[in-house]
This record gives sequence, structure tokens and C-alpha cells, in this order.
Amino acid sequence: MTTRGPKSAADPIQARGTDESEWRDWAGWNALPEFTLPTMGRAVVVAAHPDDEVLGFGGSIGLLAASGLDLTIVSVTDGERSHPHSRVQTPESLARIRAEETRAALAELGAGEAGIIRLRVPDTEVVAHEEQVTAALADVMAGAVLCAAPWTGDIHADHEAAGRAALAASGAVGVPCLHYPVWMWHWARPDDPRVPWAQAARIALPRTMLARKTSAISRFTSQISPLGPGPGDAAILPPEEISHHLRAAEVVFR
Repeated sequence: MTTRGPKSAADPIQARGTDESEWRDWAGWNALPEFTLPTMGRAVVVAAHPDDEVLGFGGSIGLLAASGLDLTIVSVTDGERSHPHSRVQTPESLARIRAEETRAALAELGAGEAGIIRLRVPDTEVVAHEEQVTAALADVMAGAVLCAAPWTGDIHADHEAAGRAALAASGAVGVPCLHYPVWMWHWARPDDPRVPWAQAARIALPRTMLARKTSAISRFTSQISPLGPGPGDAAILPPEEISHHLRAAEVVFR
């Protein structure tokens, strides 16, 4: 995950978010239908930045791997600009670290054999490379039974562009495409009219898979812990943000 730049109260991602207790108390969970994941074939999971796929869809990745599907993870960017003012890590070192964290996280999910494709689009600039990303994803998706990508309404430019590219590519090659939210849980509220709840479904995570996902998220040390003592090295994902992704179900938009 990469934030959108300097903090601003006008930016929903930087503003104070919705407490997880509000989401857990939401009566709307019962109205979301269950989504059935495929049990054979190949699935492609797209991430705008390394960790998006685990936060929003990690338990489902684990379930797909447990069913024996071939998995391909596509990291559109390397997330190298998560800490643009760091005095500890360079963008080049962060790209390497985040790639290593992704591999370790996938192993925690039981998906250590998944293929990883790094498109190396500049972090925070996916919009400018959207056509290139669409073409690359169409090649990767050919013959797959499912694609999952960031939600096109996540109010994060990279997430939305990656989601649009995945949707366009999946349409071109005839592959069903799901979208998973990441930042939505921060800026939205239960029953929020900005969220297409009629298109939402949930994927239940067994207790053992939720434990695996929890361990997988902990592998993203560069994002959940400070890189150093300076303000430019602060953690990107505080505990209150991570808590949105440690539920017994994941939500996708169909």
C-alpha cells in the first residue's frame, strides 16, 4: 500500500477513518451473499502495490492455493515510493524489500509457489501507464478462470487505475473479474451510499485461514513498522488500519 502524498484533511485517506468497531457492528454483513471461489484452473491477482493483494484478498488467495489453483500475482508497481522522505531506505531498496515481503507473505498463505510478475510501473503513476498495464494484464490473464484486482472506487489513484486496467483486460479476454477494496474500509461508513453494496459479496475465511492471513500481513514490516526514527520513516499501516483486514470474511465487488 502506498499513500497518496502529503497529508491533507481534504483527502479521505489521510483524514481520520471509520473505527473497525463500527464495521463489526454493522447489520449489513448478513445481507451480503456468499461468493464461491473456483476450485480448479488458474487465477490472476492484481495488486497496485505489494501488500494490497494480501490486505484485501489474502485469505482468498490462501483458499485458492489450498484448492490447487495455479496462481499468478501481478504487482503493477514495486511500492518504492511508500516513504518518499525516508532517510533510511532508498526507493531502490524499498522495491527490493517489498518484493521479498510479498514472497514471504504468500508463503504464509500457503501460496509460496505462486508466480509473481512485477510490471515495475512507477509508484503513484499508474494512471499515466494505464494502457500499458491493460495490455500486460490481458496477456497474463489469457486462459485464467478468475481475476481479482483493486476496486475502481477505492479513492486511491493507483488502486483505481489498476482496477480499471484489470477490468478492461479481463473483458478483452473473457475472464471474470472481482474487485477487492483496501482503503474503502478507512474512508467509508456502514451503508455508505458511495459503495455499490448491491454488487458486493463476501468470502468466508475459516479460522485457520484467518490466522494465516494475520501472519502474512505481519510480513510487511516495511509498512507496519517504522523504518527509522524520523517522520519520513513512519509506519504506513497503523494497527487501526490493519484491523479492517483481519475479519472472518473478505468482501469483493462483482
